[in-house]
Amino acid sequence: MSKNLVVGLLAAAFAMGLPTASAHAATSYTSTSHTSTTQTTAAQTTAAAPPIHWGPVQSRSGHHGYAKADVWTTRFTAETFVVSGTLYDRDAHSGHCAYVRARFHYVGGGTGWARPKTTCASRGSFRLSSDGQIKRVDVKVCVLDRPRRTTLKCYADAITPAIIANWPQ
Repeated sequence: MSKNLVVGLLAAAFAMGLPTASAHAATSYTSTSHTSTTQTTAAQTTAAAPPIHWGPVQSRSGHHGYAKADVWTTRFTAETFVVSGTLYDRDAHSGHCAYVRARFHYVGGGTGWARPKTTCASRGSFRLSSDGQIKRVDVKVCVLDRPRRTTLKCYADAITPAIIANWPQ
């Protein structure tokens, strides 16, 4: 459960005047403690799992070059999904840079974009993270035209658990 959801639920309970503590606190504490320990163990197992190498995602080529990202992801069971890797600028034009962005499709519905990362150097690292558990991510790689502030030659890969389910670990 994301932090924003928990804070929102507590705020709603407080605003409605619902009791936040009760006579069952001792009983609740024992079961909450067990649940919390189980969740912590599951989170540690997920965090300890090695990242998945998706591979290269490359923008379409133009007459000046292209942008490329070597993409790694966390497991889809992670509370916060992370797309990371190395971004390569392979465009000879001086005003062009490499650009990567991720669109997360959340389990509870809705989508959200991560802030884009760019590099005008030959290579740079990136890390894009979600705000909660997701069911799909679209990784978009483009060439960024800095003087015009526009993206060119974009290409996006959709990554889902079904696609990577049978990959060798």
